[in-house]
Amino acid sequence: MESVLNLFKWKQYESEVILLTVRWYLKYSLSYRDLVEMMKERGLGMAHTTIMRWVHQFSPELDKRIR
Repeated sequence: MESVLNLFKWKQYESEVILLTVRWYLKYSLSYRDLVEMMKERGLGMAHTTIMRWVHQFSPELDKRIR
């Protein structure tokens, strides 16, 4: 299993932001564009495709670590 440091290496955003966004997407019935608006309210500008890539990349790893 990859370490936490290697998992988020070379990412523009901090690991806490990525994990929070992916967790909100998986737990609640939110669209990628809803999450973009929520992050914009917190002062973070990102594209919905960025969140989509994060979900595709990190959700299997989160699932493995939760189980």
